[in-house]
Amino acid sequence: MQLRWLTILSCFSVLIAPSAWADSVEQGKNTSRNLLTERLRESQHSQHNNEIPHLHDIAQPAKTVEQWLSQTPSVIEVTGVSVSATDFGLDVILDTSAELAPVTSVIGNTLIADIPNAVLALPNAQDFQQIDPVAEIASVSVTNLPNNYVRVAITGVDAPPTAEVRTQAQSLILSVTPEFTEAEEEIQIVVTGEQDGYFVPDASTATRTDTPLRDIPQSIQVVPQQVLRDQQAVRLEDALQNVSGVTQITPRSWPGSDFAIRGFRIDEFSFFGTTLRDGLQDPVGTYLLELTSIDRVEVLKGPSSVLFGSANPGGTINIITKQPLPDPFYELSATVGSYDFYRGAIDLTGSLNDSQTVLYRLNASYRSAGSFIDFVENQNISIAPVLDWRIGENTTLTFSGEYLSLNSVFTPGQPAVGTILLNPNGAIARNLYIGEPDSNFDQNGIRVRAELEHQFSDNWSLRSAFGLRTYRETRRNLVFPDSLSPDNRTLNRRYLVDFNEQDIYSFATDIVGKFSTGSVEHQLLLGTTLARIDYIRSEGSSGTAPPLDLFNPVYGQPLTPPVEFYDSTSVSDSLGIYIQDQVTITDNLKLLLGLRFDAFEQTNRDLLEDTRTNQSGNAFSPRVGIVYQPVEPLSLYASYSRSFTPTIGLAFDGSQFEPGRGTQYEIGVKADLNDQLSATLALYDLTRSNVLTEDPVNPNFSIQTGEQRSRGVELNLTGEILPGWNIFAGYAYTDATVTDDTDSSLVGNFLNNIPENSFNLWTTYEIQEGALQGLGVGAGLFFVGERQGDLANTFQVPSYLRTDAAIFYNREQFQIQINFKNLFDVDYFSGAFNSLRVFRGEPFTIQGTISWQF
Repeated sequence: MQLRWLTILSCFSVLIAPSAWADSVEQGKNTSRNLLTERLRESQHSQHNNEIPHLHDIAQPAKTVEQWLSQTPSVIEVTGVSVSATDFGLDVILDTSAELAPVTSVIGNTLIADIPNAVLALPNAQDFQQIDPVAEIASVSVTNLPNNYVRVAITGVDAPPTAEVRTQAQSLILSVTPEFTEAEEEIQIVVTGEQDGYFVPDASTATRTDTPLRDIPQSIQVVPQQVLRDQQAVRLEDALQNVSGVTQITPRSWPGSDFAIRGFRIDEFSFFGTTLRDGLQDPVGTYLLELTSIDRVEVLKGPSSVLFGSANPGGTINIITKQPLPDPFYELSATVGSYDFYRGAIDLTGSLNDSQTVLYRLNASYRSAGSFIDFVENQNISIAPVLDWRIGENTTLTFSGEYLSLNSVFTPGQPAVGTILLNPNGAIARNLYIGEPDSNFDQNGIRVRAELEHQFSDNWSLRSAFGLRTYRETRRNLVFPDSLSPDNRTLNRRYLVDFNEQDIYSFATDIVGKFSTGSVEHQLLLGTTLARIDYIRSEGSSGTAPPLDLFNPVYGQPLTPPVEFYDSTSVSDSLGIYIQDQVTITDNLKLLLGLRFDAFEQTNRDLLEDTRTNQSGNAFSPRVGIVYQPVEPLSLYASYSRSFTPTIGLAFDGSQFEPGRGTQYEIGVKADLNDQLSATLALYDLTRSNVLTEDPVNPNFSIQTGEQRSRGVELNLTGEILPGWNIFAGYAYTDATVTDDTDSSLVGNFLNNIPENSFNLWTTYEIQEGALQGLGVGAGLFFVGERQGDLANTFQVPSYLRTDAAIFYNREQFQIQINFKNLFDVDYFSGAFNSLRVFRGEPFTIQGTISWQF
């Protein structure tokens, strides 16, 4: 313990030392800059109250096709642009007839203000550009973007400027302040490739359109890039530990990531997965995944079949990848940590031509890690290129690819007796491995994607994407526990050998249109999806492994010859057609209506038995939601949604099973507490029906009478509390139980691995000025309550509170960061499959990272 705290204090002293190099000139510069920043923040806190119009004030909708076509589009025109010098820098003034709401970001030396629902309509019908308007400002441009966006780009000479946003009756004003540099000072360059900060105002997962989160009548959480960087996230569970209502089941040493959302486990090895990759279905998406090329993770809670087809009723994970940027951005990073953890990564992006119509991005990484468990190790390689080609003013074609390879030693867990439960022989060692050293679990695969976006007009656009995913999995001598002998120390074991191969083809096309019926505005989405999954399971064989003494293990004894017991193929096809209408009745009253039809067919061949079976089915999935905003920062919402999942198999009489169903009712409140901080409260009632249960009359068959129910409350707080102080916190209460089953003893039981209470908090603070500017600390608390270890509720997995911490120092283009995980070395358990397979969490670890951006 003393050595660990001595190590932490030493790391802290190393990080503080460089901050003393800042001289008095830089202190004065930083003080001036922060006075301007404070003035900007104070100016942005304005309140807007919307009055609710009476029904007779609402314009009547069109009654004929001619009237509908002749309606004025609900897009705000920017009719004039002017630039004028000020004492602080310059003002960029946009003339408009209605209030605009720009979203700002920084890319390289350029300050970007993207204005939604707007179009640039200057008298000369051209974009606006002015070169060198004032000192330290290289250019100002105002251009049209697809999907009714206007972009204001203000480029600094040596650093990105800052801007204060003000509105007047007929104009939007950006008061720009350049970042001045002096000859004798080192030039500080701030390079930001993605959106900074913890606060994310928009997401696409819930509607397949970029919609403000406050306008979506369903709970959705976004884990942004900054959180991933601050926590030095490497695996998907590192990201999802920040999402309320998401429970991790498998350990970090597992070859993939296994979760439950709102009480229901994600089965990633089903033919129809619940993970998305940039909006396309990506079965086995939580396996063979590296976060190097990931920008953010969006989690839509509750049923989502209306947009994505077959899905887990608990929720959907959409993994959003990094996209090319027009300005050069390069980053190199290296990480070293406990248990022989080594990781190197690169992130390169920019333009391939002067006109910036061809952009690229390349992410690549190599990771090698051991484990606190004996013999367990893994190596991971990831290469992910992206090419973005703007063919014309309204058309963009994007090609992306990814190669991934993971070689690992399989982790089967440990028995509950001796870990969670008392064992008369004593406690099982934390580092005990119950498999064999040659239990290899190797994966590799590629992803290829082509996406076309075209803007027909200011109001109508098309997006079409094709994706190919290949997945290869070789499992050699995977040893599993079979039973524990009465002496409570001899573990009987078996082993598995097989080869799995999946080829996944997916296609999706969306047409998005905006129009009005009277004063009622619509954003219509029409779309279709096609998917095919070719699945081969070959060489499936099993045998007996020698028993293992849990307290005196001996490895490497001969295995019995394996016996082949499966060799099969399957082809799954699915078709989805959907429609969605986002209706704005008034500025503070919005509806979301959606309906989807899905049809699926699957053909299975058993090559050992030489048999073939076919199954097919279809389902309708609706969604209805309403959002009411009594005042500008507050949204009250309610929604109803359904999901379906194909149920593969036949009953005793040969009849096909109906699709599994999920039905959710949700109400909630979303509040923007200021421009950088938001809070959400959600209450839901979610039922999963048509669950397979054991047929009491015909053994080895199932009937479809089971039902499970999850009810809960979720509370989240995300964003920036004060300058430099960020927070990402959540609490979930989940009551998930069996409500119907042919085995009456299970009715009323809690679903396994689902805690009733869970809590997550991650917060960072970075010093904003003075000699210590750039020095920051982070702290995290992650609490998971007691959970049932199996559906029969025969044993409980104990609760735990894990503490993480971080120290970081940003200096110009360099960053030094040290992350401490499980700071107090809590011996905890992440989950369990059954009484023979309980998974331990990682002990205290340290990871140090150095990164360089240029």
